[in-house]
Amino acid sequence: MLILAIITCLFWFAVLVDATVGMRKLEKLETVKTNHLIKHNPPLVSIIVAARNEEKDIEGSLLSQLQQTYKNIEWIVVNDRSTDYTGEIIKNLSTKDARVQAIDIEQLDEGWLGKNHALYKGYLMSKGNYLLFTDADVYYKADTVEKALSYMISNKVDHLTLAPNMNVKRFWAKAFVTFFLFGFSYFKRPWKANDEKSKVAIGIGAFNLLKRDAYEEIGTHATIRERPDDDLMLGIQIKKAGRKQRFVSALEHLEVEWYATLKDAIIGLEKNAFAGLYYRYTMVLIAIGGVFISQLFPFLAVFFTDGITRTANLITILLLFLLYQQTANVMAKNALKYFLVFPITTILFMYCIIRATFLTVVRGGIVWRGTHYPLAQLRKQNKK
Repeated sequence: MLILAIITCLFWFAVLVDATVGMRKLEKLETVKTNHLIKHNPPLVSIIVAARNEEKDIEGSLLSQLQQTYKNIEWIVVNDRSTDYTGEIIKNLSTKDARVQAIDIEQLDEGWLGKNHALYKGYLMSKGNYLLFTDADVYYKADTVEKALSYMISNKVDHLTLAPNMNVKRFWAKAFVTFFLFGFSYFKRPWKANDEKSKVAIGIGAFNLLKRDAYEEIGTHATIRERPDDDLMLGIQIKKAGRKQRFVSALEHLEVEWYATLKDAIIGLEKNAFAGLYYRYTMVLIAIGGVFISQLFPFLAVFFTDGITRTANLITILLLFLLYQQTANVMAKNALKYFLVFPITTILFMYCIIRATFLTVVRGGIVWRGTHYPLAQLRKQNKK
């Protein structure tokens, strides 16, 4: 028990040092100044939005985009087989603003996931030198595109992805989302995406801005047509191609609710949890075991250990708190208070992995936005 406590403590100390150094290097979009080049010779930006049953947010999201201070933008908004009023909302906006082009998809091409297919179809209709792939529930501050494009041009970047503020209102949903971001930050180490010598890559669905030639060089979304984690895979493909990538915090410029309730979050991870573990059962066991030993067990061990062992576990909990604070400061607003339920959210996360794996096996694949995608097909894409 003492050896385990010491190893766990040393592990989190190393992670904390790495994250502290890495997080401090991350830039914030609000500090970016407008590049004078985009005022004298503004390139065309094509904003491509894929929407399926997004009647709740799509109008507000698009209106926030249409109010951008940067003016040379076209919008390609793809209604992907929606069964609600999403299509009507898009068409209504396109009649009011000539910059908006509405596309209706009635049938999914074989071998594609819906969102990837919709984004690809949007790309085919676009004309911009820069392509911005974004979700239908993201709300933009007026100068977001101007600052993002300025950053890309000033830093000669091929791919820029922004971290939005997760504006989740309900306590347990926010606690779970914050825990997810905590795990994402130490596992993915997103700051390393900004290191051109590192293989670490990142992509966030709320905001993926790419040079058109870079996107075409990696083979477009056709290369990742069956990946449910398309946003991350887009970033990985860019990094593999040797293109310059940057991850920037944009908590003041982008906002998305992501999941309104804890139930929504658990259901939402059905498509990604097993995929993120490469659809391998051994990886599931490693993930569950690793999370339990490193993040839950120290809290439990405090109650049945004493002496140096208990002290080591208490130090581990302190290190987890400090690391969680890093996440709260950079990846989410006002999130530190949710550390109070850290052990519970840890259990919920473990449950999500088990649940997603079980459902994927039972269903023979994943069900995403009403469409079933066979597991064999997903595994085949994963090997590419």
